Amino acid sequence: MPLKRPAAGLAFCLFFLASYFTNKYVLSVLKFTYPTLFQGWQTLVGGFLLHISWKIGWVEISISSRSDVLSWLPASALFVGIIYSGSRALSRLPIPIFLTLHNAAEVVTYGIETFVQKEQISSIKICRMLTLLVAAGCLPIYDPQFDTDGYFWAFIHVLSVGAYKGYHKSWNPSSLSISEQQYINYAFSVVMLAFASHPTGDLFSALEFPFLYFYRFHSSCFASGVLGFFLAYHTMKLKNSTSAGQYAAWSFLAKVITAGLSPFFFEITVNVPTVCCLLLAGFAEVLLLYTERNGT
Repeated sequence: MPLKRPAAGLAFCLFFLASYFTNKYVLSVLKFTYPTLFQGWQTLVGGFLLHISWKIGWVEISISSRSDVLSWLPASALFVGIIYSGSRALSRLPIPIFLTLHNAAEVVTYGIETFVQKEQISSIKICRMLTLLVAAGCLPIYDPQFDTDGYFWAFIHVLSVGAYKGYHKSWNPSSLSISEQQYINYAFSVVMLAFASHPTGDLFSALEFPFLYFYRFHSSCFASGVLGFFLAYHTMKLKNSTSAGQYAAWSFLAKVITAGLSPFFFEITVNVPTVCCLLLAGFAEVLLLYTERNGT
């Protein structure tokens, strides 16, 4: 499948790589593991920059119906689960492992389509689903760096992502644009994470963070918020300007680049079975490209 919109696609890949690397640095190297604060900061910056983008005409946001907003709130609650659990998981798991498990969310989405919406799924999609299940299911068995908490939060992340995508597909897509959905997600997340920071203990525990007054912590957090917004912005831009197959191709390329470069910057220990699981997950992504190209 030839890649179209190279400028938008390459920008998406660049911000995907930079965002993941910055988040991984803050979470695993600096060990700032207070997700209500870290993700609250990112969604606050993202919401502010998206609001500015709306005012200067980069995106169109026109939410006129309160019922549309209320009907999207369950998805926003799932969005909070996605970013919170994702932050927890990424702080403990290598990036290639995390991305492989993240891809398994498609299994949850397929399950919703099959058993809830009663949709027919092609044999190719069933093959891809089984491939994802095998790849993700075997990872905790063979991973030499197995971390119980990391895989637990990755499991919650997979359920949240799958449910979010399933809700999005079942919801009326014409009611709100992608940018409007993201705007509501940001606003809802800022409020929920702010309220959750005290009962989770993150608010006061962060005061004991050893790098709290260090420049590299401040600059990394600032970069994570800005990069996270530009990743979301270019994701919306790419989805609006290309087909689902083209977006899947650019997403696959971004994941391959990010996973391939991450061992040069962050610690990871693998063995032959783990590598096989990662390659199997990559094969499942290729099957996705095939199904999107052929519409099966």
